[in-house]
Amino acid sequence: MVETKNAIDPITAQVVNGALKNVAIEMGHKLARMAYSSIIRESNDFGCALMDENGQQLCESVNSTPLQSGPIPGYLQGIREIMAERGDDFKPGDVILHNSAFYGATHQPDCGFFVPIYYKGELIGFSGATAHQLDLGALSPGSIGIIDAVDCFAEGLQFKAIKVYEEGKKVDMVWQLIRDNVRDSKVIGDMEAEIATCRIGAQRYLEIVEKFGLDTVRAARDYMIDYSERVLRNEIAKIPDGTYHSEGYIDGYLDSPDPKRKDLKFVVNLTVKGDDMIVDLTGTSDQVEDRPINMPFPGTTDMAVYLTIRTILLDSKRFGYIPQNAGMIRPIKIIAPEGTLANPTYPAPTISRFCPGNALADTIMHALGQAVPNQICAGIGNLYMVAYSGMIDKKYWVYMDIMAGSSGGRYEKDGIDAIDVLYANTRNNPIEDIESHHPLSVTKYEFPDNAAAPGKYRGGVGPIRDIEFTDEGGFSVEGEGQKYAPWGFDGGHDGTPSKLIFHDAEGNETSLPSKVPYKKTHKGETLRIVGPCGGGYGDPYERGPEKVLNDFHDGYVSLERAASDYGVVITNNEIDWEKTKKLRDTHKIKG
Repeated sequence: MVETKNAIDPITAQVVNGALKNVAIEMGHKLARMAYSSIIRESNDFGCALMDENGQQLCESVNSTPLQSGPIPGYLQGIREIMAERGDDFKPGDVILHNSAFYGATHQPDCGFFVPIYYKGELIGFSGATAHQLDLGALSPGSIGIIDAVDCFAEGLQFKAIKVYEEGKKVDMVWQLIRDNVRDSKVIGDMEAEIATCRIGAQRYLEIVEKFGLDTVRAARDYMIDYSERVLRNEIAKIPDGTYHSEGYIDGYLDSPDPKRKDLKFVVNLTVKGDDMIVDLTGTSDQVEDRPINMPFPGTTDMAVYLTIRTILLDSKRFGYIPQNAGMIRPIKIIAPEGTLANPTYPAPTISRFCPGNALADTIMHALGQAVPNQICAGIGNLYMVAYSGMIDKKYWVYMDIMAGSSGGRYEKDGIDAIDVLYANTRNNPIEDIESHHPLSVTKYEFPDNAAAPGKYRGGVGPIRDIEFTDEGGFSVEGEGQKYAPWGFDGGHDGTPSKLIFHDAEGNETSLPSKVPYKKTHKGETLRIVGPCGGGYGDPYERGPEKVLNDFHDGYVSLERAASDYGVVITNNEIDWEKTKKLRDTHKIKG
């Protein structure tokens, strides 16, 4: 369909854009309020967006997870491809469910629902919502931590453009199939919340069209997409032409005897030419055929690229809000050879793609830091996701826990402690919510002492959390960062790796790898996660002595490390300025 762009004044375009943005925000708040599971209502692991009739994103919910909102147009593209293959089409009243990782979805647990929007009989757009579902009936409870899946069929139910409402009529047998194959009934409630959210978005979009007129809305769309593209291109053009290279590694499966499953590499060659950017991932490790660490290209790999670049180049403190729409992807081309971690081929498993995707984003940031060093942070501390589960009165309970990581030090700022990093933006689940809904007890939640990576701007620290089972149960884990520490930048020190420790009922302590298939537990047993700490930024000897003293008082650094890493001598809780000067002068001479 070829459209002619209508002229529109900037003020009207911004007014329409503001209305669209508020629709997406409302959708996000409504979904969080209506959802049953904490992974959505507390952790905000969801996304909402409106798209035009061609599938171009118009807006997304800024109060949700970029890794959920950003891929929504890819979901829709996959849906259209499948429906075209079937000879099917959209009709008023349809609601389509989709989660195929090889047709645009991020991974199978992220189920997307889509409502086509019609105005005077014409298809004018789509309202979409995605959210992580608690359980999809895979080989073990919960929809994360299924780290031993051998293909996509082992990862749970697959929905490929399935109509759950057809012309307004509920397709009962599809819903019955879902009920019969998920362990926790909250999944049905969460799915219904997504559908209600999409319908709210569609209704609000129609109200905007009625108020401003369809031609004006389309003209505003064209204007704002061009605007977002123009702003990003302007920042790319400021980068010196050339290629910026970086490599990064992830654990993979450190306990596996197969070398193809561990010590996996990402290669990034980021080329800038004028206001265009090419991100070439050639050289990245081959896909792991029988483990779900692979990243779908649409939905995970492309989002790691797009979101990292726009976050670094379009800092919100400087630019304010830039519309997150289709214009943001136009200046960037991605090359990801098929059969690699970054572009696996069917039917490779992909359910544990999050941590590798975060590591890829981290590697892209390291490459881009060579061009814009004042706009990045040092290496990030990756995350852990745990699926806790059990049965009470012959009914399953499932709890998905996202354990915070940490950011590296940044130009003129220290790293952030206990934060979700890069493209995730999910939230910590309150202890009260965990303990009131599940037979679990959070017995420790604290920061480690003397763990912050030294730098002119210190790295952030990851938290330590102990969760004890107060009844019979089990858990599975997907995580990263036990072998490869977050990188320091511009003289800053590397951060520290993560740890995973299990305490059994007899008091024995066992170190576990970063990925653990389902493990049965008993009452009184505890899982401890020690989060990784981000890298330092800049020469630690350039950190102000008063800041080092504050770090000592706050437990970020010991007396010994204050002297050895920062050249700051602290005596009786005060800075010994004479000895500090001698240490720092000696460091300058050696340097």
